[in-house]
Amino acid sequence: MSVEILEYGKDEIVVIQMKNDFLTVRFTNLGCHILSILMPDCYGVKEDIVLGYECIEDYYGDINHMGGVIGRVANRISGGRFILNGQKYPLEVNNGPNCLHGGDDGFDSRIYDYEVEGNKVIFTYVSKDMEQGFPGNLTVKISYELKEKSILMKCYGVCDQDTLINLTNHSYFNLAGNAKEKIYNHKLQVKANQIAMIDEMGCTTGEFMDVDGTPFDFREFHTVGERIHEEHQQLKFGSGYDIPYILSEEKNQITLLHPESGREMIISTSLPVTQVYSSNFLGGEPRGKDNVCYGGGDAICLETQYLPDSVHIEDEPKAILRKGEEYVSSTEYKFSLVK
Repeated sequence: MSVEILEYGKDEIVVIQMKNDFLTVRFTNLGCHILSILMPDCYGVKEDIVLGYECIEDYYGDINHMGGVIGRVANRISGGRFILNGQKYPLEVNNGPNCLHGGDDGFDSRIYDYEVEGNKVIFTYVSKDMEQGFPGNLTVKISYELKEKSILMKCYGVCDQDTLINLTNHSYFNLAGNAKEKIYNHKLQVKANQIAMIDEMGCTTGEFMDVDGTPFDFREFHTVGERIHEEHQQLKFGSGYDIPYILSEEKNQITLLHPESGREMIISTSLPVTQVYSSNFLGGEPRGKDNVCYGGGDAICLETQYLPDSVHIEDEPKAILRKGEEYVSSTEYKFSLVK
């Protein structure tokens, strides 16, 4: 195992590279982004399996949230507002009538303090009271640990007031390597019996749908592109897959496989939901790595989180973090070769 800190030289940004015999991963304290993950295919060829940008500056205000940590609240909050303890809190409206990912200047655009402990990097950020419109001074810690064939992400949060928190990593995965083909031939398995239904703006409605007999049934392996163009209202609303899955297992909940390269990724999480997003709205500037112009279907995001818009849907919203309590979550990305 080797760890190297690469000084970027601007805005106190650093790049941390961790490397072992199987994986080479780069992180940055700008938004806790995963910049790259290099892994071999079944023929020994190492390639980058996450999308990203050549220049660090392109991650500032990135509307695609390419590999960053989303906060304070991932996904959509309906109406761009919420009520907590009888107090109304207006938020930035940046997605139709809703607030998406906490606003355009979210946690993935912030500079974090960092420390390296062995094969682990820990990023720390204090979000001040009313930043993004959310109450309380919230201290978050994001830990990435490189294991032999996995990356373990742990998130912690404490606040001096009751607040909302729903953190996720927004990496765009393409196991073919270097986004050299669309995601549609990847095989996907999601151990979930239900999805949370969405409206035409992608916001959860509070209704749930069994996946049985629908194009959302990934309890057994299907390719991502096999049913993505079927006539289904939920596919139409998301312009493809952009839907929260209610996870029904306790580990190995999500598996992504690229048969040609033999690369496989298995995700296990402590969180109850994953947003499956087939990068339907990806495109435009800035260009990606190797000057590639990314487009819809070039990757898939598997964003582990609480139920989107939990504060408006759940009787006891999991996204509420009470003063004096601690938010803790973990998500592990395990990589292997199956050919």
